[in-house]
Amino acid sequence: MDLQWIVEGLQAGIQEMTWLEAIAVFFGLASVFYSMKENILVFPTGIVSTLIYVWICLQVKLYADMGINAYYFIMSIYGWYIWSRPKAGEVKVPVTWLDRKGIIASFSLFLGSYAVLYFVLATFTDSDVPYWDSFTTSSAFVGMWLMAKKKVENWIAWIVTDLVSVPLYMYKGLLLTSFQFLVFTILAILGLMAWIKSAKLQIANA
Repeated sequence: MDLQWIVEGLQAGIQEMTWLEAIAVFFGLASVFYSMKENILVFPTGIVSTLIYVWICLQVKLYADMGINAYYFIMSIYGWYIWSRPKAGEVKVPVTWLDRKGIIASFSLFLGSYAVLYFVLATFTDSDVPYWDSFTTSSAFVGMWLMAKKKVENWIAWIVTDLVSVPLYMYKGLLLTSFQFLVFTILAILGLMAWIKSAKLQIANA
């Protein structure tokens, strides 16, 4: 891949970036940062970013990603509710691992949503990337659901989503957003490490 093309694309993206996209990028990064820190501000910052990206994705025909951002909005409200109501005697809702039932449910959600999304995109829209748009959307479905439930594995789903999103948005010419997902990947790896540590601490103090 031509490095010069990427650099020039990022420069052009910054120059052509609208104030709306800039706000979405800023709040998106802030949301991931707060998620790493187990800070409930992950949800209000995420709500701002996702609502803006609903509009952006509509403009570039990433219909499944548009849908996932609408889903993020709904799950952010749900997660906000869950995180703000720890059990009696707890300062905050603890980070935990998925059990066997949760793992099966997560894979079922991914496969089921992928099948439905691909069928809809390939049949009823003019999307030119139905396979990949469906994949990132389905893995993000799982990631957001697990984050709302404060499960360690949410970061694995986000890492997969972000890694695939980098070339997808690059292909669509949204190099700045592609770069944002590269940063998201790094933050998700750090988040995974932080939540593993938190879960181990929770088990040790149980």
